[in-house]
Amino acid sequence: MDKFTRSDIPSRTAFPIASAGYVMVIGAAFVTVVLALLGLATLSLIALVITFCICGFFRDPERIIPDEEGVVVSPADGKVILTDIVDNSPFFKGQTLKISIFMSVFNVHVNRIPYDGRVKQIGYFPGKFFSANLDKASRQNEHNAVFFEMDNTKPMCVVQVAGLIARRIICNIQPGDHVIRGQRFGLICFGSRLDVYLPPDIKLRAAVGDKVKAGASILGQFV
Repeated sequence: MDKFTRSDIPSRTAFPIASAGYVMVIGAAFVTVVLALLGLATLSLIALVITFCICGFFRDPERIIPDEEGVVVSPADGKVILTDIVDNSPFFKGQTLKISIFMSVFNVHVNRIPYDGRVKQIGYFPGKFFSANLDKASRQNEHNAVFFEMDNTKPMCVVQVAGLIARRIICNIQPGDHVIRGQRFGLICFGSRLDVYLPPDIKLRAAVGDKVKAGASILGQFV
């Protein structure tokens, strides 16, 4: 029987929303109420739809985390657009396995930790805002790189990459933090991608075109 676990305390609400979205949701709801009180039916209806869209974007559903030995889970919801061995990436010397996940505006955008370990370093890099599904987005777009030392002593890097619409990268962990697989750690607003860099000896369990869920889908496994 497969084993699963929870990485965070379950939410007490039926429709949990990421805390980063509270201000936008409350602001949109306030504008909706004001327009309704002013009798502007069409505008208030449009504002109501926008409010629901914002709620949908910042939704933060609970996830059951696979508890298999040595598995690395996806840090993001979306579609796998690249799995490849790369040489001397900007984040690691030598060969690494790069897995890229594209998040459309319809995906959950809460990011989760792929594997147990410790945060070694975090580097923020300002940049451009090309569409996140383009290869050059990894190098040229604004991004936030989180370097980990996993509990198996191997290195890993998760890079939050801003997209064409995204203008805000949120990272809620700090160097020195101990983290666990499936734990929430950040969010990218309105369409983006995540690049995961892993040791090349990991057994790949995802393929280009796969739809994955943060914390729940397995990308690879150490054997």
